Amino acid sequence: MYFAKFETWLCDMVFVGDEHGIRHLHLCIGDDKRNFSIAEDWIENYGFFRDEILQVKEYLEGERESFDIKLNPQGTEFQKKVWRKLCQIPYGKTANYKDIAVSTGNRNACRAVGMANSKNPIPLIIPCHRVIGSDGKLTGYAFGVGTKQKLISLEKEKCDESSR
Repeated sequence: MYFAKFETWLCDMVFVGDEHGIRHLHLCIGDDKRNFSIAEDWIENYGFFRDEILQVKEYLEGERESFDIKLNPQGTEFQKKVWRKLCQIPYGKTANYKDIAVSTGNRNACRAVGMANSKNPIPLIIPCHRVIGSDGKLTGYAFGVGTKQKLISLEKEKCDESSR
């Protein structure tokens, strides 16, 4: 398993993955509610993630709306199903937990969708920040609601510019 730590205007980040794809994108933010540490047997390899890092930086500069990155998130089948649904939320748009639950075939799975969201190992690329409460309010985000607001605002700003 390889890793690479890099800096962005939002925060420092760490990619983790191998030839099968990206397993983690960790945002090093103080509000982080996740336990993340670099394993002793992981190999630092910035070159392995050069293209992925570039894509994340382009996204954060408003120059990229989608990613072309091979993903290999680890989770339950339900979590993976939810994460695939999250990837279908268009750039600059939001969906609520019920929307995602309905799209998975179980309209009563709102809490399960929320739990899958909270376990998303590849934020930004699997855009869990685009999921909001049914009342339109921002709800929890593993990296803090302030970070979620910054990401939603970044996308909305870019979409507003494009529509002018």
